[in-house]
Amino acid sequence: MRYQKMFAEKKQLNELAYVPFVLLGDPSYLQSFKIIQTLIDNGADALELGFAFSDPVADGPVIQEASLRPLANDFNVQDGFKLLKEVRGHYPDIPIGLLTYANLVFAQGIEQYYRMAQEAGVDSVLIADCPVEEGGLFTAVASQYSIDTVFIAPPDASDETLALVANNSKGYTYVLSRKGITGTEVSATQANSDFLSKLKSFDSAPLVQGFGISTVEHVYQAAEAGVDGVITGSALVKLINQYYNEPKIMLDEIAQYAKTMAEAAHQAQTINQ
Repeated sequence: MRYQKMFAEKKQLNELAYVPFVLLGDPSYLQSFKIIQTLIDNGADALELGFAFSDPVADGPVIQEASLRPLANDFNVQDGFKLLKEVRGHYPDIPIGLLTYANLVFAQGIEQYYRMAQEAGVDSVLIADCPVEEGGLFTAVASQYSIDTVFIAPPDASDETLALVANNSKGYTYVLSRKGITGTEVSATQANSDFLSKLKSFDSAPLVQGFGISTVEHVYQAAEAGVDGVITGSALVKLINQYYNEPKIMLDEIAQYAKTMAEAAHQAQTINQ
């Protein structure tokens, strides 16, 4: 319900949703909480938070580098859910999505993983290496624990796959601006409007564009293409990689970047009219 409420409010205001992504526990438990607070204080409409994983196949070098810190600190899945629960306690209304990998779910046991997600106040789970065709492994248990399952819609997908994504992705639909991994190109490829129109014709959940969204111009392009929100990840994580040994500078840089991107998202629709 948090996603529905947030997207309804954004639609009424004629705004895109701004959804930042960072890794839980990076660079430390305490700093991770402060980073999340900073993102919310500077305009985040929802959060996409990730667990560090030893083999993050969807992520480029920036997030791979960041993943090394929580892993080195023995920050585990249980720690992540504890941190999520703390975030939810402070921010009862913001939608929280979790990006994870199938092995992390299997390691806990599928039911236990979703039970912990529910107890922590998570709204959605996106398993980055699980295509929609294999989603049945998780969706029934997710529904049992009132967790939305989010699927990725790649730009070169067949109509059959797009229909499956639209029918099965709940909360929102993650649309890719391009193929590949995160953070490896300076510029995003504008999502194909035909591809987005097809998803909408299949009655998809709101479309949120990720991969390659790092500048204000990318946000305006996404609005023009017709999405409902944008996710920025690698650009934020790059700031953490650069300044994690200087916490005050790190938080100041994150605040400035998030504020700039949130403002762009909140005015992009108006500019494109």
